Amino acid sequence: MSRAISLAALTVLELSPPDRVSCAADAGYSHVGIRLLPAAPGEVRHDLVGDTPLLRELERRLADTGMKVLDAEIFRLKPETRVADYEAAIATAARLGARHLLVAGNDPEEARLIARFAAFCELAQRYGLGASLEFMPWTDAKDLAQAARIVEQAGCANAAVLVDPFHLSRSRSRIEDIAAVPPSRLHFMQLCDVPSAIPPTMEAILAEARGERLMPGDGGVDLVALLRAMPPGIPLSVEAPMHTLARSVGATERARRLLAATRRVLAQAGEPCQEAHLLR
Repeated sequence: MSRAISLAALTVLELSPPDRVSCAADAGYSHVGIRLLPAAPGEVRHDLVGDTPLLRELERRLADTGMKVLDAEIFRLKPETRVADYEAAIATAARLGARHLLVAGNDPEEARLIARFAAFCELAQRYGLGASLEFMPWTDAKDLAQAARIVEQAGCANAAVLVDPFHLSRSRSRIEDIAAVPPSRLHFMQLCDVPSAIPPTMEAILAEARGERLMPGDGGVDLVALLRAMPPGIPLSVEAPMHTLARSVGATERARRLLAATRRVLAQAGEPCQEAHLLR
């Protein structure tokens, strides 16, 4: 079975959501990621939740290109979060045909975070969606071990851990520890690369995460070993914002280069090259 390869929203965040779909299609991806809710203060908020004109344009663009939605983001669980308040966004993700929701844990009280994640998973399940908790060292799901613990204790069938090579490196988690996570708890993964040297401050790590990642195969993560540690054929979301490169290279060409680099890494891991039309 062909592996789904998706263009993550953060990679081409300068584009509008419909234009991200066209970019992914033109660059040869099979899937695209949709950012329904902004991830950071000051980020542009697109009016996508509910039956909005922009959502209808996004649906038209998906239909015209034949693109499918892999995941929708980003759902933050904070101390003050009311999970029910996310229902409209979750319903929108389901309307777009998304398969997974990307969740961030931003509550330092782990027991409360577990309970809230479980409630979120239950709501997502009503819409037929998975919920993947992404560990990030500046959040309260800081590393692979903590995220796996939260997911397991939540006890929901649709709950998963989201592995991103950037966060795996910067949280000092280990590829070999993925073996302790049941394959059923790994629904999709992100792909990028990152320099071997870890910046000295969390502020610098965050800036690197949001703007200066590397093409797969150009950094210090053993992506071949990582891919082999994950379930065979797991969908990939290529998330590699590169603001410096973006000053001289447009979004579609960057996306094409990233897809080519992804395929090279997959070939090194022993996966036959797939043509873009076979992935759709």
